[in-house]
Amino acid sequence: MIDPQLLRDDPDAIRRSQQSRGASVNVVDQAIEAESARRAAISEFERLRAEQNALGKRVAAAPKEEKQALVAQAQELAAGVKSAQNAAGDAEKHFSDLTRMIQNVVLDGVPAGGEDDFVVLREVGERREFGFEPKDHLALAEGLDAIDMARGAKVSGARFYFLKGLGARLELAIMQLGLDRALEAGFTPVIPPTLVKPEIMEGTGFLGEHADEVYYLPADELYLVGTSEVPLAGLHSNEILDLSDGPLRYAGWSTCYRREAGSYGRDTRGIIRVHQFNKLEMFVYTTPDQAEAEHDRLVGWQEGMLQSLGLSYRVIDVAAGDLGSSAARKFDVEAWVPTQGAYRELTSTSNCTTFQARRLGIRSRGEHGTSPVATLNGTLATTRWIVALLETHQQEDGSVLVPEALRPYLGGLEVLQPTARR
Repeated sequence: MIDPQLLRDDPDAIRRSQQSRGASVNVVDQAIEAESARRAAISEFERLRAEQNALGKRVAAAPKEEKQALVAQAQELAAGVKSAQNAAGDAEKHFSDLTRMIQNVVLDGVPAGGEDDFVVLREVGERREFGFEPKDHLALAEGLDAIDMARGAKVSGARFYFLKGLGARLELAIMQLGLDRALEAGFTPVIPPTLVKPEIMEGTGFLGEHADEVYYLPADELYLVGTSEVPLAGLHSNEILDLSDGPLRYAGWSTCYRREAGSYGRDTRGIIRVHQFNKLEMFVYTTPDQAEAEHDRLVGWQEGMLQSLGLSYRVIDVAAGDLGSSAARKFDVEAWVPTQGAYRELTSTSNCTTFQARRLGIRSRGEHGTSPVATLNGTLATTRWIVALLETHQQEDGSVLVPEALRPYLGGLEVLQPTARR
């Protein structure tokens, strides 16, 4: 949730943020009114409770002939205190509900607008030119007997698939390369649970406008996660962290699930937009003053991975309306996909400032007591990388050159050769 102090001190900053996102500005005014009502309700409760305490002392010290009247008065006052306590609780909940409807305040410089209003920060690498008609990733993968979409659909339905043989090995190689890079950078590897409680899913901000993309198991009151960002954010919920030695960095390797609601008809061929995939996610807890510098470091580690795999890419500054409710700024790294003649997102990294930490009760101890930490997340490897890798490094005969950085993870294999499909 947003900082209540900012709501009191600079509500215009929150209004500007909501406007740049294309979100409700009226909810800010409603929250301000609710805050005023909350304070008044708490004040009235505290006044009546103080009066009750004072009357209790009078009852204890009163002569016998006065006690009966005072006891009756105390009973009447107790009912008023109880009513005022309930009113204060209701006002607190109303204020909390409204502030949770306000999205994270975007950072200065984030472009306003929606999905198409991003700003390109840089393009890196030469786009591959072919002296032959390139195949798309699915045609290549089927030639390698690496992906089986038909049997995936038979077993689980549309947008499911089998990675097999070279496909399975290739994904594991990419993930292991990413994990080794994360270890070099000081990340702690984690294999987290992929089912989480509602309060964890809600605390990370995934039950807002994108709730329809989340799989829910009502019989168990658990959600399947679409990224290990969710359980890693919940890892330290309601804790006070020691960040005196620097950020806490985790690399979560997990299977992820997304319903992809509203995306039907888009990217239906192959494994660009699917319901299940694997991902290595970086997650960081740090102090708010270090968050922007850490954000840049996350992007640097992502770019290092793409460069090692010989992929052409661009980095974009995502517009406010496409950030999601938790992010104050997000950079996407998009690889060039030759057969689509377009850049497609391979990694995303978000600075969520203190938004998630406030919702999840995560604080650190400093000179002036405890205060909310900042959280950041960023993809370091995922199944979708296979798309750009196969298309970029394909040869005319349908074979695929293995980038040198991946070869140690594939037993020294230099070329993926087509094989008879079974």
